[in-house]
Amino acid sequence: MITPKFLDELGTRLAELVASSPAKDIEKNARALLASGFTKLDLVTREDFEVQTALLARARSQLAVLEKRVATLEAETAARRTSAE
Repeated sequence: MITPKFLDELGTRLAELVASSPAKDIEKNARALLASGFTKLDLVTREDFEVQTALLARARSQLAVLEKRVATLEAETAARRTSAE
């Protein structure tokens, strides 16, 4: 698994390599390589994660309300059946 420490070390080493090398294209190529690698991973942005978290919280809240409503309706139906007998 790729850890943040690994990525930091990789970035540091790439920066050192660029600083000591006359080839400025290395940084651009390395960024393209890393970007290509990240696109293969199943990653989401923080913003998308936050949106999905909010949607899930809302769905859970609505589910709780609906569960209470169903329980109330079931209790009313059971009471009507009992009183009809």
